[in-house]
Amino acid sequence: MITLEDMEDMSALTRAEIDALAKHEHLAIGNATLLGEYLMQVHHGPQKVQEMICDDIREALHADDVPRAATLFAVLRGFLAEHPDAARGARG
Repeated sequence: MITLEDMEDMSALTRAEIDALAKHEHLAIGNATLLGEYLMQVHHGPQKVQEMICDDIREALHADDVPRAATLFAVLRGFLAEHPDAARGARG
């Protein structure tokens, strides 16, 4: 049987990125893993993941939740380092 951890390990996203998607979309981790994997396979999907993380950073800053914003910024930096095609303005 495939476990949740197996799903996360097979995903194109890190666990932190999956967690960010889960919180953004109000999904369980398993569903967020599947959503993230889908988005990483479709045209402009990586840009959508980047937009979701940026939305959550903005929301955290508006709520004066600097620690959460800093955590999400680190997630964003890692995501863009691994998936540079996700940057806004990237041609794809």
